Amino acid sequence: MIFDTHAHYDAAQYDEDREEVLSHLRDEGVERVVNISNGWKDMLATLELISRYPWMYGTVGIHPCEIRDLNEERFREMQILCRREKVVAVGEIGLDYYWVRDPEEKKKQREWFVRQLMLAKEEELPVVIHSRDAARDTFEIMRDEHAGSTGGVIHCYSGSSEMAEEYIKLGYFLGIGGVVTFKNAKTLKKVVREIPLSHLVLETDAPYLSPVPYRGKRNSSAYLSYVAEEIAAIKGISRRKVEEVTYNNALRLYKGVS
Repeated sequence: MIFDTHAHYDAAQYDEDREEVLSHLRDEGVERVVNISNGWKDMLATLELISRYPWMYGTVGIHPCEIRDLNEERFREMQILCRREKVVAVGEIGLDYYWVRDPEEKKKQREWFVRQLMLAKEEELPVVIHSRDAARDTFEIMRDEHAGSTGGVIHCYSGSSEMAEEYIKLGYFLGIGGVVTFKNAKTLKKVVREIPLSHLVLETDAPYLSPVPYRGKRNSSAYLSYVAEEIAAIKGISRRKVEEVTYNNALRLYKGVS
């Protein structure tokens, strides 16, 4: 059984064949998928998707690169949407400094990040964390504003083993996807080797970050078997064991999933 903890099936890359793609996932052993919100429109599309597929769940949240979508009125509406059936987390939220040079923009990202962490605590939902080129700021905010509360996952984990251990101590899971199959992903492979399987979950970030042998092509939850195979090889255990443990980890992460 496979649990994809992070996908974006509302993305335009699936507009021509979304129904066909999703209808075959169960045949590939994918039992559960959490569709993750980015911007406001994506969030509304996610809520519509999860109403159609019994095995799909969703999140409410605004990506750091989409905070222009946020204002006080919408933030109040987000709180109401968090209470919708099958909404299981707040995310993806966090920091992304990759394109940002303006200190004021970074400050706005941090402010809305903290606000959304507080929302998760108020609604007793875990968080899905995005962090790009902002590792230290992300960690410090997580430690100071959220740790020990509702839990969550560090999506597409790309940091060091040392920082991974610190996140584990704070009670978070690490999301592992297709990047772990890349030959040059030495740091991530080291993280997977050193961090207990009990703190890892599988994710695609579909339609992005497809594993080898589909690297560069549109991703699918069906390809998570390649990620599980790579983790199994790194840890010297069976793929079945990886899928079983990470599935149960995902249920611990997203307590609203049945």
